[in-house]
Amino acid sequence: MGEKTTALSKREGWRSEGYAARVHYEGATEQYSIEYYEPTDRVIYWRVRGDGEAVPVGRDMVPDPLRKRIRADLSEVGIDPEVEGETL
Repeated sequence: MGEKTTALSKREGWRSEGYAARVHYEGATEQYSIEYYEPTDRVIYWRVRGDGEAVPVGRDMVPDPLRKRIRADLSEVGIDPEVEGETL
């Protein structure tokens, strides 16, 4: 496992899978899966549909409070929170 993903896995809701870390978020009407990839230092957002299928979504489709939480979690473990806004 990577050091950064291991650190993220100690944050509430996060789990680590090798060099990737994932957290699930359920808002009032939408569900998201957020993934951080250590080798590329990138964050990917997925919207989880009612049937459980996940589709990638752009950051402009993600609620600001969720993006703020992700940046805070990244910062707390020593990852530059600016990577949250980087494109693939």
